[in-house]
Amino acid sequence: MAIVDQEKVDYILTLLKNIEYGSVLITIHDGQITQIDHTEKNRFAITKKPVDKK
Repeated sequence: MAIVDQEKVDYILTLLKNIEYGSVLITIHDGQITQIDHTEKNRFAITKKPVDKK
């Protein structure tokens, strides 16, 4: 089992606490975290314009 430093753990926890929709990807090489990517999705409601009937 690899030893993970507290700075990386704190960073991952901060991402998880602040994301509503999305993903966190942790890349590991030789038992060490080498990269952390996060993607957040923002969803917007579509508002339809009223149709002008003449």
